[in-house]
Amino acid sequence: MNAISVQNVHKHYGELHVLRGLTLEINKGECVILLGANGCGKSTLMRCLNGLAPHDKGDITIFGEPLTHLSKPKLRQLRRKVGVVFQQFNLVQNVSVFQNVLYGAMGQQRFGLLSSLACLASNELRERAMASLERVGLANKAHADCRELSGGQQQRVAIARTLMQDAEIIIADEPVASLDPKAGREIMDLLLDVVAERQLTVLCTLHQLELAQQYGDRIVGLKAGQIVLDSPRQQVALATMQKLYQGDVRVDQTNNTPVDDTPAISSTR
Repeated sequence: MNAISVQNVHKHYGELHVLRGLTLEINKGECVILLGANGCGKSTLMRCLNGLAPHDKGDITIFGEPLTHLSKPKLRQLRRKVGVVFQQFNLVQNVSVFQNVLYGAMGQQRFGLLSSLACLASNELRERAMASLERVGLANKAHADCRELSGGQQQRVAIARTLMQDAEIIIADEPVASLDPKAGREIMDLLLDVVAERQLTVLCTLHQLELAQQYGDRIVGLKAGQIVLDSPRQQVALATMQKLYQGDVRVDQTNNTPVDDTPAISSTR
């Protein structure tokens, strides 16, 4: 079953044609690494996938549910299935680690934010939050403020928050970009271990090509708003990945002309 299906999707911002006929399918339980230079359309694709930016043409479905024409309650329900891990963590710095993880359950509770406050949370929620922190190795930091933690520790908190959300799909937007190489590898190992345990589906953007060579099932490459690479990771050479960062890579560099200088490599799966 496809967890994510993108069929001939286009997205404009004014006269700028950002996504130019994207077609992509990601199976349930699959981990796809998305590569591409800044300005190639990666962030726009991710915003379209979680419903934050409506696409102009084509179809996007999440577990068979189309994102277009959904009512607001239905869209909120669908978004609960999609957890996002950000480059800059998006944590509330002046509250505790425990409270930040509890915020992950906000969309599941009848009273939203109130039900997710540490002083009002049910015993069941509190136990789940501690279990999530235990899983990422930070149970001993539950009562520390997030601003007291290192970057790697804060990203672990962000992963614990996503576990608390009980999402079925994780969109990880350059989750190790602001970390040193050692911490980055530790975060990728943790993220992929959790994904395997829970059989989650992952779309993860990376800029570090050496990491892209080691993680995930497939490599998908974007160049100027088009998919030009889609292949099993083991079949993608470093030189092929490097071509994604050469030539006219940005959507504002090509004068809205389709890019065809790099032939698409189709997956054989």
